[in-house]
Amino acid sequence: MLTVLGFAMIATFLVLIMTKKMSPIASLVLIPALFCVAVGQGAKLGDYVIEGVGTLAPTAAMLMFAIVYFGVMIDVGLFDPIVRAILRFCKADPMRIVVGTALLAAIVSLDGDGSTTFMITVSAMYPLYKRLKMSLVVMTCVAATANGVMNTLPWGGPTARAATALKVDAADIFVPMIPALAVGLLAVILLAFVLGRRERKRLGTLTLDEALVTEPETVLVGAGGGDRLTKAPRGTGTGTGGAGGADIAEGDGEEQEFKGLDPDRPTLRPKLYWFNAGLTVALLAAMILELMPIPVLFLIGAALALTVNFPRMPDQRARIAAHADNVLNVSGMVFAAAVFTGVLTGTGMVEHMADWLVGAIPDAMGPHMAVVTGVLSLPLTYFMSNDGFYFGVLPVLAEAGAAHGVSHLEIARASIAGQPLHMSSPLVPAVYVLVGMAKVEFGDHTRFTVKWAVLTSLVVLCAGVLFGII
Repeated sequence: MLTVLGFAMIATFLVLIMTKKMSPIASLVLIPALFCVAVGQGAKLGDYVIEGVGTLAPTAAMLMFAIVYFGVMIDVGLFDPIVRAILRFCKADPMRIVVGTALLAAIVSLDGDGSTTFMITVSAMYPLYKRLKMSLVVMTCVAATANGVMNTLPWGGPTARAATALKVDAADIFVPMIPALAVGLLAVILLAFVLGRRERKRLGTLTLDEALVTEPETVLVGAGGGDRLTKAPRGTGTGTGGAGGADIAEGDGEEQEFKGLDPDRPTLRPKLYWFNAGLTVALLAAMILELMPIPVLFLIGAALALTVNFPRMPDQRARIAAHADNVLNVSGMVFAAAVFTGVLTGTGMVEHMADWLVGAIPDAMGPHMAVVTGVLSLPLTYFMSNDGFYFGVLPVLAEAGAAHGVSHLEIARASIAGQPLHMSSPLVPAVYVLVGMAKVEFGDHTRFTVKWAVLTSLVVLCAGVLFGII
């Protein structure tokens, strides 16, 4: 019964958010509460929620202060050179922009933290997508999938969990998997190329030779498939770029969204650029070396960034207020997800679902348990946390494989194949940073991304099999 109700709860949640019948926060709270009552454990709902909140509270704190920190870094102009460099490469060509998004997300993912990756990637690319009227779900799809492949780095989490759970060396898992993961990253870049070609066909090809902001009384109008942008009075809307038109008009309400690229904005601190760059590098290095808990690092970093860049109290309050919307949206989503995970774990649904899936594996599949593990890693890491999968399910799969001569290392390597899909799971706090900053509905992101993320995960798994790694 718990198995059926567990799958039913997840299915209900996904249907409601993908059809936009309920907001993600409401569905993350109300759906598990109803199912908790349905399984006869309504009296324990409070305990489950408190336990879930306690588990995710450090993550919520980290996200809150990380958003403030990177928001301040954007305000003071730390990432402006990155945006300009990307623009010079992209030349306002939608195909290049999407490929640039994949490359940027992959490079920034080297720090091992998904939230940081999405903050930097969206901060750099969002104005460009918005300016060119490109699809924002393309950006979130490519960024999440690229980060999912890179999330397999030993310091990223899943590989370390697999090594701990099966008592093997993380290097023995990761190093042999590098060729398969490289193929997965190439698949993401190919995906970005294909999606970018679609956007280019829809919008046309443009180039941009100047700064990213327009003059107050002008908009940029695409000259169809031509090679330049011309200026026209606001509201003319005369562009003819591709099937969907290439108008890049700035509505009155969008001026605020592009202020982060205004070279004359009052929050710029050019004299403090190297201090801010050094502080950011030191912060990321401390995260990788695990000198302190990540929430503490970002708390200290945010305090230093605010104090040094904006020594006056009114300016500090203004910066905090400017980013309060993102902070509330993301932290609220994390605490709502804590209700979902708390009920899913506390009621025993996760355990019963995992046992059912393992028990459903035919004995004839025993010698192929590594491949089975790789396939199961897709739905299991999507519907449960990495901790639940790697510490709860993976040891069972490994023992089943060992009975048929399959080594723990092969099982461990196969288990990380599902990470490209995992990074779009509703149980991953970082994905709410991604969709929140990109102003994309979570349901839209899920509906668009899942199929491509599944394909990328299968490419990694198949490459591992072909190379004899799995």
